[in-house]
Amino acid sequence: MSIFRKAHMSGSYPRPADERPPDYWISFSDMMSGLLMTFILFLTIILLDYRTVLDDKQHQIDRLLGVKTEIIQTLHQEFGDSDIGLEIDPQTGAIRFQGGVFFDINSVQISESGRVYLHQFIPRYMEIILAERFQPFVAQVIIEGHTDSTGSYLYNLDLSQRRAYAVAHYILSDEFPDFPERKALESVITANGRSYSQPLETRGEIDWERSRRREFKFRLKDDELIDQVREFLTK
Repeated sequence: MSIFRKAHMSGSYPRPADERPPDYWISFSDMMSGLLMTFILFLTIILLDYRTVLDDKQHQIDRLLGVKTEIIQTLHQEFGDSDIGLEIDPQTGAIRFQGGVFFDINSVQISESGRVYLHQFIPRYMEIILAERFQPFVAQVIIEGHTDSTGSYLYNLDLSQRRAYAVAHYILSDEFPDFPERKALESVITANGRSYSQPLETRGEIDWERSRRREFKFRLKDDELIDQVREFLTK
């Protein structure tokens, strides 16, 4: 019986030698490879965009830190050899006046000598802090009152707050000699009392005489996030 006849009787025909069953696994593998390449491309785009954001944030931080360093250096140049009797914090740029400079014991009235000190200091200080090149970065100018540990915490909190406010009030009052940055100062100045919560040390021991002080500080915009973001970028 011929091959054709056998195939006809069985209902099937012989497959050509080079014909194989469809390989579905190969098609599935190609599809997965395509998806993987798409995912890698998508992830690369995300990482590049993320890197761009991080680089931009790093640039902003470096710029803020550069501004802060420049302000501190300028303050040292202006007041480093001053005869006003002040102390400059090299890290923060805070300027400290000992307690007796502005106020008598338990008083919230600025002394006559204290007014003279403020007349000498404030115009020169604000000329630096609120200079045209620095002002866009400055968020706050802070006047802080600090006390020694004589009396209760609440008593000293009230005393330090009233003293800080008295200084701010006098600077912005009509009694104070005019200075160019007065209007700009109104939008950024604040006064805080800290009681005896932040004492200063001398040779490793708390120095309450030194701790009783008035501080003039500045805070840059986003300054409180700089350390956190820098730590994040480092990681």
